[in-house]
Amino acid sequence: MFPEYDVIVVGAGHAGCEAAAAAANMGSKVLLATMNMQTIGQMSCNPAMGGVAKGQIIREIDALGGHSGIISDHTMIQFRMLNRSKGPAMWSPRCQSDRFRFAEKWRLTLEGIQNVDFWQEMVTGLLVKGDQIKGIKTSIGLEIRAKAVVLTNGTFLNGLIHVGEKQFGGGRMGEKAATGITGQLVDIGFENGRMKTGTPPRIDGRTLDYSKMEEQKGDEDPQGFSFTNTPILKKQRSCHITYTNPEVHDLLKTGFDRSPMFNGRIKSLGPRYCPSIEDKINRFADRDRHQMFVEPEGWDTVEIYVNGFSSSLPEEVQYKAIRKVPGFENAKMFRPGYAIEYDYFPPTQLKLSLETKLVHGLFFAGQINGTTGYEEAACQGLMAGINAHLKINDQEPFILQRDEAYIGVLIDDLINKGTEEPYRMFTSRAEFRILLRQDNADERLSPKGKALGLAKEDRIVKLEKKKDQITAITRFLEKTSIEPDQINALLNDVESAPINQKVKLKGVFLRPQVSIDLLQKIDFIADYLNQFDQTAIESASIGLKYEGYINREKDQADKMKRLENIRLADHFDYDGIIALSSEAKEKLKKIRPQTLGQASRISGVSPADISILMVHLGR
Repeated sequence: MFPEYDVIVVGAGHAGCEAAAAAANMGSKVLLATMNMQTIGQMSCNPAMGGVAKGQIIREIDALGGHSGIISDHTMIQFRMLNRSKGPAMWSPRCQSDRFRFAEKWRLTLEGIQNVDFWQEMVTGLLVKGDQIKGIKTSIGLEIRAKAVVLTNGTFLNGLIHVGEKQFGGGRMGEKAATGITGQLVDIGFENGRMKTGTPPRIDGRTLDYSKMEEQKGDEDPQGFSFTNTPILKKQRSCHITYTNPEVHDLLKTGFDRSPMFNGRIKSLGPRYCPSIEDKINRFADRDRHQMFVEPEGWDTVEIYVNGFSSSLPEEVQYKAIRKVPGFENAKMFRPGYAIEYDYFPPTQLKLSLETKLVHGLFFAGQINGTTGYEEAACQGLMAGINAHLKINDQEPFILQRDEAYIGVLIDDLINKGTEEPYRMFTSRAEFRILLRQDNADERLSPKGKALGLAKEDRIVKLEKKKDQITAITRFLEKTSIEPDQINALLNDVESAPINQKVKLKGVFLRPQVSIDLLQKIDFIADYLNQFDQTAIESASIGLKYEGYINREKDQADKMKRLENIRLADHFDYDGIIALSSEAKEKLKKIRPQTLGQASRISGVSPADISILMVHLGR
């Protein structure tokens, strides 16, 4: 019935969609197996993409030739660039999405890729011979063979949903859990654990009083994620902000004795940076209010996502408490919030390619690796799909370094440090974040995407045009002079010292108070810059303004790369080096780093241990 596939992807969430698309676009024959064809690309939690550090990841996926940025641009209902008041390393694009159109666009995109086939059924096991993957087994007994398999099971592996004292199996509300795979992987020798995440109640927007809330509009000049020519938003839907209060907190506390989080029924850890409302009240008892974001689920639906009110308390407690929130006095609930526990596999059991160490040709991506978030899942799926294709074609794996992409930081953290709680990306996790800005993801990664066969030639043509424009703008600011009478009034407006003689524009621009927008108030500068794209103007101004910081980070990255160039054999005898600490030996033997640089980032391996290894290697 089935041919042998090159790659089978199990699960059609954000990781699975990117994995299937990447492997297929590189030339592999792909089967995407999902329990429900109607939930391909489903936004299981909030209807939004991007955010702090996450927006950078979506831009990186796009630059490499992935699809999440393009699909987000086609289906967004609001766009905001976060952290504009901070330095450019912190600027992060975020969009509010139309949940239904997002999923529809993903399905239609995948159906448009000739190399992707679909199968709707639960995958209950893997075909493994020795240490080699051979395919999958399904719930009705089918065996489908493949050269590589990518598992992107999300929260479905032995998923258990909690609402108050009620608990029932499910991968998400209304869908059954996936069983069988965990037990088989444990029998093979994999370690597994349990994690928890949650979601808030969904509310009927027709029953809310928005006059009691703060309106949060999108940017006046909305952008997008993709470096291709995707449509720009002509109209936007507003979100709103409201707050809990002591009365809300007191009502929620009446259900604490029935909370699965407090009475011991949930033993796994949830995301530290996205706690439930009951967890926030418990941990921050001194706070008399907590912020809630009221987010529409799409253009045409009345359903509202209440960001900041995630809960697994009994549904009647959730209902009573949320009606005490300003604007929610007459709220009707579509469904309560809930918590879900699920199986994951500590990612230290993977190579940097996301291939498992125990079974060749088997890759893990997304929440199965202990991450949380659509963006974190999507980039892992992209990398797993790329590397599955490269693996079966006997090519070297595609690895991104920490100074090349947030994707590289994420995977490096997972493999070398592991995680015992849901891992979420932040700008603070990246030591080279001024190199990894959202505006230059195309410069960093599109040539790599082109070499892989994912980023098409039109991207490179557009990138070269952008680089030429950046060069021209930079040269203009460096070479062009300005007279005191042309700029002193503007300098006075921003409380910057006047100039007394003709100076180069660059000298004035490097002042902290002077922005490119300020310079464009001068006619001859505006006339010159108007011929260029806004993205090129922004990148050129950042490059000049932060040149010293950028060069410093490049120097630091170059120093790190010296360690990355020192290879460690797969079967290196760490026990034979007596001077190594016991903890270092244990961690090094478990993770088996491929380079000295990777070894230096493993928790428990000290700088002294690295020095000892360097001496042993004759360095």
